[in-house]
Order: sequence, then structure tokens, then C-alpha cells
Amino acid sequence: MRFPEDVPVLTDGVVTLRAHTADDVEPAYRMCQDPVMQQWTTIPVPYLREHAELFLTELIPSGWRENTMWAWAIEYEGRYAGTVDLRDGDGGVGEVGFAVGPEVRGKGVMPRALRLAVRHAFDGMGWTRVIWRAYVGNYASRRVAWKVGFHGLVTIPGGGNSRGVRKDEWVASVGRDDELEPNGNWWTVPVLENNGIRLRELRETDAQRVQEACGDERTQRWLTGMPSPYTLDDAAGFIASRPAAAASGEAVSWAIADAASDELLGNVSVFDLTNRIDRTKGEIGYWMHPDARGRKVMSTAVEMVIAHAFRPVEEGGLGRRRLVLKCADVNTASAHVAELNGFTLVSTERAADPRRDGSYDNLLTFDLLTTD
Repeated sequence: MRFPEDVPVLTDGVVTLRAHTADDVEPAYRMCQDPVMQQWTTIPVPYLREHAELFLTELIPSGWRENTMWAWAIEYEGRYAGTVDLRDGDGGVGEVGFAVGPEVRGKGVMPRALRLAVRHAFDGMGWTRVIWRAYVGNYASRRVAWKVGFHGLVTIPGGGNSRGVRKDEWVASVGRDDELEPNGNWWTVPVLENNGIRLRELRETDAQRVQEACGDERTQRWLTGMPSPYTLDDAAGFIASRPAAAASGEAVSWAIADAASDELLGNVSVFDLTNRIDRTKGEIGYWMHPDARGRKVMSTAVEMVIAHAFRPVEEGGLGRRRLVLKCADVNTASAHVAELNGFTLVSTERAADPRRDGSYDNLLTFDLLTTD
């Protein structure tokens, strides 16, 4: 193929993919100074202007001429905004890569550009599948891929190589016959507030309070799945895992915080949101920091979560029809939270809740319907 003559121009009326020009070198160079760009890509660091010149004026034209890489400049509002490229393609399967500058992030530019490139891979190049890769933790890239229909995400330990360092990698793909639209839910974690209690996302700075709460004797007694002893590293790992649970559609977790001080008082979650049998139910779980007990903190938090869980998805909620809450029959404090919030005791499973000493308690199941 000839460059730039044979580079197809792709547009959806808002974003345009076109051949790179020499005028793109300077904005590309500036884009690659962005710390986020350097963190999540394999570009050289430090990134020099000569690196941009080499990539845009030599490597990209060569890729088109030799049919090894097909890269487009992303144009938005008449200016260069980033680059998207397709690579490989042997056997009708190839990979996509992309990056945009910080000034256009959050404006929907990259999903539009990615959708154009993927559609061209299928309709213009005859591909049957496009693969996306990103280092674990790059939620911005993962969200773009999710919006364009990439699914079947797996994690490959050490699958990526960033400047000589192996990193865990996410991999997902989309097929020719798939809709280029989101597959499943990516839940947000809205801030909810009532009666001096604030529900918000967990933060790295909450780790000490999480460790204190989850290492507490009462928490350890009732939640036997938690590590014991519960360390600061365990707390950090729990906090780090919450965005992935929301991104996969599996769960939403909130830190329960004091509205005045923002100090963490506990945690409440709605999980089992991808249940294969019933996608309209969810289960509520929670734990408290010892110094927050006896203040109706948890009953207030659960009340707010119920309202959000029953709110329709199109209104920003979880769109649940039924909520479940489970606890040991001797955990009267937890059962009281369920009762205060209108849950109905629907079953008792005998000797179904294991304790760390090898004994078993009866397990109570409460439920609440939108019609209750």
C-alpha cells in the first residue's frame, strides 16, 4: 500500500481517522510527556522529539507499505488527538492499540475512534477477531475496550513486558459478529449520604482502618473467609480488588464513612450481581470497625444501599428485583440490621455456616423484594 494515498479516511461525523502528517509530530511528542501515557504504554522514557519523528514519519508509513501495522491519527475538533493502530492480522485475527492525549480524555473520543478502527478491521480488512491488551490496573483502557464490546477478559500473569519488566496483563477480544457495544455492566460507585453517614469508594488511605476492622475478633468470628491474621497487605489487596469487581459487573463496594471526618467506619457491598440463574438479584454483605458499633451506622448504610440497588439501571442504580442477606443465627446484631430494613426471614439452613474452630452455626437467609 502507498502512504498516505492508500490510507482510508474513517469518520463517524465527530471523530476522524486519517493518515499521520508531519504536523502531528509536535502534538504527539507533547502527548507522550504525560505521566499516565508513560505508565501504561511501552513508549521510551524519557520520550524525546526524535522518538515522535521516528514513529510518525518512518515506522507508521513503513507499516502501511509493508502491511504489518495500520495506524491512523485520531482527529477531533480539527486537531490531532492521538493514535489508533491495528497489528498482525494473520489468519484474520489481529491486535489493536490506542492512546489519546489528556486534553480529550473523558469526552468519548477514544471509544469512537476504536469503534471505527475495529469496524474497518472486520469490514475493510476481512478480520474475524480483534484482540485488546493492557497492563492490569489500566482501567481507562479497559473501560474504552468494554464500551466497544470487547469481552471474555482474562488475566495473564507476567503477560506484558514494559521496558524489560514483566507485568500482569489483561486480554479481551471482540468478534466480527459481535455488537460493538458494552457487554455486561460496569458499575459506578456513587456517593450516598444520609444521617451523618457517607458511602463512597474505598481509598488506599483507608487501609489501616480496614485492617483494624477486619482483624477484629468479632469480624473474624463471623467472616471466616477472611485471612487470619488480617494484615495491612490484606487490607491493601482488598481495596485494590474493588474496582475490578465493579468493572466486571460482579459487585459494588462502598466504604462507610463518617460524613464529617470522612473516617472509615465499615464496608457494605452488593455482590453476586452476575448470577447465571437470576441476573435480577443481589446479596448484601458488610462489616464494621469496632468503634462504630452500636450507633445504627450499619442499618443506615444498608438502607441507602437498598434504595440504590432497587433503582433502575437507566436511572443510575443496580436494577435489582430481589436482595438477599445471610448471617449465622447467633449473629443477632447482623440479623437485627436485616429486620430493621424490612427483610423477611425466608429460610434456616441447619449447620451451614462454618466457624474457624470447625463447628457450624445455622445460616439464616433474609430477602427483600421491590414489591415489599
